[in-house]
Amino acid sequence: MDARPIGVFDSGLGGLTTVKKLISFLPGEDIIYLGDTGRVPYGSRSKETITIYACQDAAFLAGFDIKAMVIACNTVSSTAYEILDKVYDMPVFEVISAPVKAAVKLTKSGKIGVIGTAATIRSGAYDNAISEAAPEMTTVSVACPLFVPLVENGRVDINDQAVLRIAEDYLEKLRGPGGVDTLIMGCTHYPLLRGVISRVMGRDITLIDSGAETAKVVAENIRALGLTSESGKAGTVRYFVTDSIDGFTDLAERLIESDVRGLIEQVTLE
Repeated sequence: MDARPIGVFDSGLGGLTTVKKLISFLPGEDIIYLGDTGRVPYGSRSKETITIYACQDAAFLAGFDIKAMVIACNTVSSTAYEILDKVYDMPVFEVISAPVKAAVKLTKSGKIGVIGTAATIRSGAYDNAISEAAPEMTTVSVACPLFVPLVENGRVDINDQAVLRIAEDYLEKLRGPGGVDTLIMGCTHYPLLRGVISRVMGRDITLIDSGAETAKVVAENIRALGLTSESGKAGTVRYFVTDSIDGFTDLAERLIESDVRGLIEQVTLE
């Protein structure tokens, strides 16, 4: 039994897609969430800058005496996971290995697509992970740098013509005859655009949610390591952001589907 909270961080609100799944898989656990909304997006930054931001995010969460840390950011997972895993004496989870395992299992054609931020795609983390897990499979990776800003600004409607045009342009390489049959949404922001992505790619394409797949792994490990709280009470979530709470509050409530007012605090990391 361990009543300490689980720490989760992302560059913005995308990591809330992971938090939502964690709440459903581990309803008795307290969660501390940090969204670095003042410096989003991370995907266009240099490796050095991303690493600095990641270390600051992790240090903030560690200050709450957390029992496990979830890097709910594909950009950080592909850039700084190994550093954070060595620094902290606790389970540290990234969001790449779990969706890769799911995609390899679900693909029928052996052609897997990956969409992510420029930094994630540039790192080759997904390509390498898929190649290691299943060398016979083909990976097609595409950077979608505008997706995160669109999500952070609430532009996620399936009928938003501007968003659809952007998605069609990004996803063209993955579509049509000979295209992929399984697509990893390699950014925790992207599930908020699931309707748009599905509409562009077609219903026959299997979409893999990196945050949701990771949440399953986190839940399994928390139980296996005997770290569940077992308090018998519903867990709580505290939210911290590095920019104004106003815009974050409205989008967070739509995503989490519960009242988060009064639970969000603005903080400074530097």
